[in-house]
Amino acid sequence: MMRSARSRYWTRERPGPAWRRDAGSRGFTLVELMIVITIIGLASAIAVLAMPDPRGRLIDEGARFATRVRAAHDAAVIGGRPVSVWVDRSGYGFDERRGGQWMALADKPLRVSQWGEGTEALVAERTRVTFDPTGMADRALVVPLRRERTRVTVTLGSDGGARVDG
Repeated sequence: MMRSARSRYWTRERPGPAWRRDAGSRGFTLVELMIVITIIGLASAIAVLAMPDPRGRLIDEGARFATRVRAAHDAAVIGGRPVSVWVDRSGYGFDERRGGQWMALADKPLRVSQWGEGTEALVAERTRVTFDPTGMADRALVVPLRRERTRVTVTLGSDGGARVDG
């Protein structure tokens, strides 16, 4: 059987029951397959690298901490009582002075918080900064945060401010 306009890709030049394609359309070459696999590999690598870290950015965690420190500063001024923030390697918390001792604050934004997964504060020991009723801190404090190869510094000023440098 010869090629016709109707069956242009099929021939039956060899005897046998099966139909087969012409030599020019037998499938993909090895080079074509390798190019497709390379393109798929590059596209998947780009997609993985573009995905955000599920833990969030370290600078966002530093900003959250700085915002909570500012809230503690405001609570000291509004409440007219000393409020402190303590920081250690695994987390931070806020206390207020009642009855001659420090009591943990129960307000949601000022509860004890752990640093996010993989985040660590580079402080030697638990350190406390106290805001007096006028909002002044007893000292300045620099809190370096680290997660893998990323570093951010949160600076608590003696004026009660908090700044994030990353």
